[in-house]
Amino acid sequence: MAPLTQILLGINAVESTAKVRAGIAAARVRTLPAAVGPVLVGSGIAWADGQFIFLPFLAALVAAILIQVGTNYANDYSDFVRGVDTEARLGDPRMTQTGQLTAAAVRGGAALSFALAIGIGAYLAWRGGWPVVTIGLASIAAGIFYTGGPWPFGYHGLGDLFVIVFFGPIAVAGTYYVQVLNWNRGTLLAGLGVGALTTAILVVNNLRDYSTDRVAGKRTLAVLIGKRSTQIEYTLLLLIAAAAPVLGTIWFDWPILVLSSLGALVLVGSSLRIVWTYKDPRELNSALAATAGATGAYGFLFALGCIW
Repeated sequence: MAPLTQILLGINAVESTAKVRAGIAAARVRTLPAAVGPVLVGSGIAWADGQFIFLPFLAALVAAILIQVGTNYANDYSDFVRGVDTEARLGDPRMTQTGQLTAAAVRGGAALSFALAIGIGAYLAWRGGWPVVTIGLASIAAGIFYTGGPWPFGYHGLGDLFVIVFFGPIAVAGTYYVQVLNWNRGTLLAGLGVGALTTAILVVNNLRDYSTDRVAGKRTLAVLIGKRSTQIEYTLLLLIAAAAPVLGTIWFDWPILVLSSLGALVLVGSSLRIVWTYKDPRELNSALAATAGATGAYGFLFALGCIW
């Protein structure tokens, strides 16, 4: 093989590896506990009711992850197109803004993720019917129009509401439904708990980006209500997450070991302090990561408590 060909092949291999790494970074793996936590909670309640079925659980889990990844890609693309992401960004670098991936590639990644989610959702729709179709399509549409479309609701202070609803009661109740084929009022309370933690991730993100979002005209809820109210919101969300399993054991006779999910809130103890005392917005990156980790741990411990 000629030296020039070897060199060119080596360059292509390096470029391919770099693009794969950039694609993984654009998927924002650290946010995936937000998708996994609600599925674990809904499945835990299904197990406690003696109705857990593995295949619908697995399909719901994979579909939820794909929708989350698709949403992350779509946000990366839309924020870049609207000029929101700049070099002043304080969080993890966005792959489109830094030029590591083209806008077309990121948009294609979003389309592929959503298409795969729809493919898996076809099985869930076959099993659960129109309620599942409605939940699935609404979740994908919300992911696209969070920062995309003519009126992105994430830019108008509605992102927090979207997250707590779709990553909370809808995700938990939907996961339960595809296994049991029936509804359970307790899933709404459980969903409110895990949804509150998931929303807390967004709250930290928006608090960190408060100044840059104001300049860019991105009117998140944090921008609309101010920093102090956003700090209060974060605190209230943690309290809701703590109250949900306690109330569930009282009102819905959940297994007492569900209270082990409160252990996950230990992970956000330092985050709460940072949210209230930070001087440099970059300090909030560690709080964001800890809150995301707590969301996954909360769902895992909740489900474990139901199994035991």
